[in-house]
Amino acid sequence: MKLAPSTEQQELRESVRRFLADRVPLQRVRELMDSADGTDEKIWNYAAGQLGLQAIAIPEEYGGAGFTFAEQAIVLEELGAALYPGPYLASAVLAATALLASSDDDAKRDLLPGIAGGETVATLAFTEDDGSWEPDAIRLAASQASSSQAASSQAGGGWVLDGHKSFVLDGHTASLILAVARTDAGLSLFAIQADADGLTRKQLPTLDQTRRLARLEFSSVPARLIGEPGEAAAILSRTLDVAAIAQAAEQLGGAQRALDMAVSYAKIRHQFGRPIGSFQAIKHRCADLLLEVESLRSAVGYAAAAVAEDSPEIPVVAALVKALASDTYFHVAAENIQIHGGIGFTWEHDAHLYFKRAKSSELFLGDSSYHRERLATRIGV
Repeated sequence: MKLAPSTEQQELRESVRRFLADRVPLQRVRELMDSADGTDEKIWNYAAGQLGLQAIAIPEEYGGAGFTFAEQAIVLEELGAALYPGPYLASAVLAATALLASSDDDAKRDLLPGIAGGETVATLAFTEDDGSWEPDAIRLAASQASSSQAASSQAGGGWVLDGHKSFVLDGHTASLILAVARTDAGLSLFAIQADADGLTRKQLPTLDQTRRLARLEFSSVPARLIGEPGEAAAILSRTLDVAAIAQAAEQLGGAQRALDMAVSYAKIRHQFGRPIGSFQAIKHRCADLLLEVESLRSAVGYAAAAVAEDSPEIPVVAALVKALASDTYFHVAAENIQIHGGIGFTWEHDAHLYFKRAKSSELFLGDSSYHRERLATRIGV
């Protein structure tokens, strides 16, 4: 595996960092937090049209740029550092990976170019009211459409869905929803258009206002089967592993930025006539945080390389790196607030934004305890 970043990857990082600093500073993030849907279409279109970020890990044959997950992990790290509130994780990672993991070439050719170009905002609807990421918890039901339903359906997929999904990332704005449902053959993946009859979407209140979740209600909603009936279990296994590593890259970016904030403040905040960073208690605390962040950086780099090379180690490293990233990000974000003292607890300061993102990222896709249990199961402990 090649772990050291190439010159091209360094240039990619610098380009994405400049784009986010210019177009999505934290002041703009705060404005989007107060908006109705939390997204900025101009920023999304610029990221697609000028930088090609949504296309980066999608093969050229499906309208993408044909790079690897190693490059996408760099993008995700920078997005996490900037607290980017757009649907990149939902569309370019969750939905795109699910389609790529399917056996349906027609669906890939139909749907992936729109995702790659940014015209389509897609998401994956998996969890239900209990928030479980285990396939056994899925209750959304899929059945063959009746003749009258098929005749009235604009989707022409021959299936209808009944039930609900909860905690769907960017589900309130996505134009394409990939939902996992139960059929007689087992778990299957379906594509649903946002304007489909019988589909109701509602935003959920969230701790982290930079990351929006939705509840979706399905009442005989016409849907298109992706792949074969019963194929979704294998699709989900691959998708959730890749998504766990993708989110770990995001968490790394957030943890690094929170550490940078803490160190910077420790240099300028004076107490007893000297910077607080000169006191051993603060100095050692920052050093310990640096060690944690750098350890996470090594783990994320290895995991991203594993996905890029389609290594058989992916199921193991995905669980390991997500558990490590969740613990590290939350700890660094909490310590950042502590080092800032009283000002770190105020709404006006940005420290709490990283703390909230750290907590929401810890829970999304399963917390560290969940992934440690998965890791133990996968290595046969």
